[in-house]
Amino acid sequence: MDDRVWLKPPPMLRATYADLDWKLAYQYAGHSVVYRLERGGVPESFVKLAHTGHFPTLDGEAERMRWAQSCLPVPTVVHQGTGDSIDWLVTTALPGRDATNPDLTKDPAELTRILARGLRMFHDTAPARTCPFDFRIRPAIRHVRARLRSGRIDPPGDFHEEFAHLTPTAAVKLLESIQPESEDLVVCHGDYCLPNILIEEGRATGFVDLGELGVADRWWDLAVATWSLTWNLGPGFEELFLAEYGATLDSDRVRFYRLLYDLAS
Repeated sequence: MDDRVWLKPPPMLRATYADLDWKLAYQYAGHSVVYRLERGGVPESFVKLAHTGHFPTLDGEAERMRWAQSCLPVPTVVHQGTGDSIDWLVTTALPGRDATNPDLTKDPAELTRILARGLRMFHDTAPARTCPFDFRIRPAIRHVRARLRSGRIDPPGDFHEEFAHLTPTAAVKLLESIQPESEDLVVCHGDYCLPNILIEEGRATGFVDLGELGVADRWWDLAVATWSLTWNLGPGFEELFLAEYGATLDSDRVRFYRLLYDLAS
C-alpha cells in the first residue's frame, strides 16, 4: 500500500480482498481514491473510496450505475459499505484503456473524434424519459445554493482559472444571473472527462465515475468534455469535438455549465 495515498481503505475492507493485489489507480486529494484490484497482474475489480457524506456520494453513484446497467457500458456494482467514516464502492473492471493513456493521446485528433462519438452514443442511448436522477437547472441551482449555505464550496483558489477571481458568493450569484432560459434534455454523464472514458479498438467501451449522472441539458456534458480536452490535450480540439458530436458552439451555455461544474462538487 502506497504511503503517499491520502485516503486508505478501512482494515475490514482490506481484509475482505486480501487475496488480491491492491494497486493505486487514481487519487484526487480531498475527493476520492481508486484502487485497482489485480490477480496475477490482471484487473478483477476497482475500489473507490471517499469520506462519508462527500458529494457526489458513493451510494448515489452505485444507484446510478445500477440504473444505467441496462443501456450503457458501465461497471457492475459488486460491494459497497461504510467504515471508519469512509465509504467504499467495489465495481467490476471494464475493457479498454482510459482516454489519458499515452498510446491514445499521441493522436489527439483521432482521440477527440472517438470521445465525441462516445458522448453522442451516451446521449442517444440512455432514456431521459425514465431516468430518475434530475440535474436540470432548477435542482442544480438549489444544490449549489445549499452548498454555499453550508460552506461546502471550495475557496476561490480551487476554481478553474477563468473563475478564480470569484468568491463563492459571487460565483453563485453569477451562475444565477447567466442561467439559460431553456434546456435540451438528455441523460448526462455529469463528468465527461478523459480519465472517465474507456476506449478500445477505436471506440468508447465504458464509462466510469458516474456519481453525477442525471437528466440535464446536453451542454452540461459538452461544456465539461471540451474543457477536459484542453486540460489533457492542449488547446485546439474543442471545435473538432463539437463538429464530430454534431453541435454548434453555444458560448453562453458553455460558460454557465463550466461554472456549475466548479460549484457543484
